[in-house]
Amino acid sequence: MLVIENGIILEGMNLNPKRANIAIEDGKILEISGEKIPSDHKIDAKGCIIAPGFINAHVHTADSILKDLGDGKSLEEIVKPPMGLKHRMLENTKDEKIIEATRASIIEMISAGTTTFIDYREGGIKGIKLLKNALKGLPINSLILGRDPIFLEENPNTTNLKNRIKKLLKFADGIGASGFGEITDETAHTIVEECEKWDKIASIHVAESIKAQRLSMEKTGKSEVERAINAGFHLLVHFTNPLPGDLQLASKNKTTIVACPRSNGMLSTGIPPIAKIHKNVNLLLGTDNIMFNAPDMFREMEYTLKVTRALKGGYFHPREVLKMATTNIHRFLNKKIGCIAEGFQADLIIVESLSKNPYLSLINRSQSKNIRHVIIKGKIVKR
Repeated sequence: MLVIENGIILEGMNLNPKRANIAIEDGKILEISGEKIPSDHKIDAKGCIIAPGFINAHVHTADSILKDLGDGKSLEEIVKPPMGLKHRMLENTKDEKIIEATRASIIEMISAGTTTFIDYREGGIKGIKLLKNALKGLPINSLILGRDPIFLEENPNTTNLKNRIKKLLKFADGIGASGFGEITDETAHTIVEECEKWDKIASIHVAESIKAQRLSMEKTGKSEVERAINAGFHLLVHFTNPLPGDLQLASKNKTTIVACPRSNGMLSTGIPPIAKIHKNVNLLLGTDNIMFNAPDMFREMEYTLKVTRALKGGYFHPREVLKMATTNIHRFLNKKIGCIAEGFQADLIIVESLSKNPYLSLINRSQSKNIRHVIIKGKIVKR
């Protein structure tokens, strides 16, 4: 049994700070107590904050081969399939280089306190297998959402489409579709239907740009958000430029949204209205494409907090940002991860306390060098 003692724990779904000791056994949090817990295997966390490991809820790790390429180009030129810069580079890069670069980024995530990530994977089954090769031997939780070139066809054969989705879902944890600029409503509905049959995640990018929203309205009379919710997608990515009624619709349908503010800033697509979104829906954070963002949740949280306060023109509690990167995942997956509570998977980080405010100490001041330990599934993976 591993015992962590003398630290300030951010406990429960609301990340309440308290001084306590944690006992970990068989990969789970066995006990949280204000009393000493006997054990021969202890970590002294004096002067430290003990927080849930970070959840990077939206990342494209294959982009690791393209770091900082395409700067100054439009969103469509960089990432729109099938001819975006990213897709052309992935198509023409050797598998070994993709695996090597992806693995390096995953190790970087672990070193910066990320214990779980959700990857949106291009390249069909082959792309999924490349990621699984990169993950071999690495102690991190991952969910892989795949996609297939058939999604981009204007009128794909329904039988062929369903078969392709079924094959993907044998290898993936769900489908991560690019967006309604590339797929039809019929394809979207089929993706969701098949994912629900397999009890897997159906996700799609929506409202990333004003242009995408305008084109959706012109083509269908509906926003991308409305189309995604009508199709039944479980997880919406970006939500940067919602139209009137989008947020109310998302709230009514208890939608979970992943915001990626640094990505939106880098690509000049706007600032997601996080202060409004988080009151109405379950909100997560992701770092998005590694080609233009380091997969560092410290950076994502700091940027999120500061641009949200600037956009709101008022106070926004840093605890709410930290919840987006930790405990809110439980509400989406309904699994016992992302939270320091008895019975939950022991995915924790022990970070030097750099100020008297534990939330701002993490968000506003901490870097990977301040992490003393990363613990995933009860095992110490960084010392």
